[in-house]
Amino acid sequence: MKLFNRKIMSRGDWDGFFAFGMDAMLAFLLMGTLLTGFLGFPAEMVYTRILPAAAMGLLVGNGFYAWQAVKLARREGRDDVCAIPFGTSTLTLIVIVILVMYPVKQQALAGGMDAETANILAWHVGLLAGAFTGFIEFAGSFVVYQLRRIVPRPVMLVAIAGTGISFLTMNYAVHTFGTPLVGFVTLSMVIVFFFSNVKLRGGIPGGFVIVAVGTALAWMMHGLDIAHLVPGPPIDTSFFGINLPRPEAQNVWSAIPQVIPYLPLIAPFGFIFLIGSLQNIEAAAAAGDSYEPQPLLIANGISSLIAAAFGSPFPTSIFVGHPGYKRIGARTGYTLVNSLMWTVVCFTGTLSLFTFAIPVEAVMALIVWIGLVVFAQNFEITDKRHYQALAMGLLPAIAAFATQVVRNVLSAAGAAAGTDFMTRDFALKVAASKSFHLEGLYALGEGYLYSSMILCAITLHAIDHQFRRAAGWALGGAALSALGLIHSIRYANGDILTDLHVPVPQFNTFVAGYLGMAVVLALTPFLTERAVVAEAVPAE
Repeated sequence: MKLFNRKIMSRGDWDGFFAFGMDAMLAFLLMGTLLTGFLGFPAEMVYTRILPAAAMGLLVGNGFYAWQAVKLARREGRDDVCAIPFGTSTLTLIVIVILVMYPVKQQALAGGMDAETANILAWHVGLLAGAFTGFIEFAGSFVVYQLRRIVPRPVMLVAIAGTGISFLTMNYAVHTFGTPLVGFVTLSMVIVFFFSNVKLRGGIPGGFVIVAVGTALAWMMHGLDIAHLVPGPPIDTSFFGINLPRPEAQNVWSAIPQVIPYLPLIAPFGFIFLIGSLQNIEAAAAAGDSYEPQPLLIANGISSLIAAAFGSPFPTSIFVGHPGYKRIGARTGYTLVNSLMWTVVCFTGTLSLFTFAIPVEAVMALIVWIGLVVFAQNFEITDKRHYQALAMGLLPAIAAFATQVVRNVLSAAGAAAGTDFMTRDFALKVAASKSFHLEGLYALGEGYLYSSMILCAITLHAIDHQFRRAAGWALGGAALSALGLIHSIRYANGDILTDLHVPVPQFNTFVAGYLGMAVVLALTPFLTERAVVAEAVPAE
């Protein structure tokens, strides 16, 4: 079989197919598990509306990227061009479900809304969040080079690194230690195959083996009555058939007010994935395949918008790994055939066959690896002298994860005790009795995607003796604080929510604090002298 007189599947494409297929399967498994299990969405909504829409974005994007690979091969007269890997972003999937759709549903239920209406509201807010991310990727493709000149790369990536180590690695590391037999075995295999850079004899993809062994262990434990990780949700044949995507964009307008508080959370991910996509394109160029960046970035945004328009809250993204796939001989078919296969699965409602048989415990070690790779990437591309700036930028993300843990515990304790522990009075009692400033934890974690960048940038420019630039970032922190985009919280409906001050800014102690930082940094060149000359960057 050929595409434009080019053979679709080479031997290396089959290796790439199984390896890359694990990424796609992981995304759809998580999609099904999180939507039906964690969010409690009805299976009909997931299998007949959301999954077909997600496959739509995947098919459009991969088709375009395969076409770009064929064009590049023709233009340069080569047969070793590897297509850019592309799919649904697992990281953004988790973020939108946990940090957007879940709180929207919980607040709706707490406000007296019935479950069916709350599900639809959470779905529509998720669609708007996904569309907003796609729009940022689309619009940003025209200014991405300017952004890279203004914002240092470590600053741009530190928030995503914090998300990786906190909400992916830590979250699923805890899950791993909760189910140690499956967790430890699969984690050791991740360490062997992905960290040690070895592969099985015979070319069997490591990701396939990890999922297979994890699934086998889960079923063995189920058979021996040790633990019941499987079976998953029952196989629902009622959705088997042809479930073509249908437009949903016309129904989301009433959800616009509910999505506004979450835009500050989603916006950084749009910019971060925009920069990350450009970096992946640059990595492909370094491996020998020099694609024109703008068309790929535009297609990335359009694919996300198409998926959202048909009902998927989950944006698409360029994946890491092109040099590796190219090294094993993958060309065009590995992504194209993957997208076709998963499109068939989503259009026919047969994903329940996978979610029934394969538990999330079988793939959670892979999520730990993804989080660690995202985290480590920041240190790999950063000069050693800026490591302390990265560490500073990670603090808000760690606080955000700790806040989520505290919220879960206090919510469960409150439900058991019939009271509400997520109040300012309770936080003050904790501070008084345990000398732990719980409100400080909440404030540090709120809006962490922005405050991570602010703190990292201030520290990075101070290390480089660029104090005026550091002061400018501090002023940016003051502006974001005045708008309530960072550090601003309110207690409502048994939860801790962002307290936005838009469009009217509000002066508060955080604004004053950042203004104080700006003054200190602006005065530093006039009141100090350089103590260390070696390897210093010229001061402004």
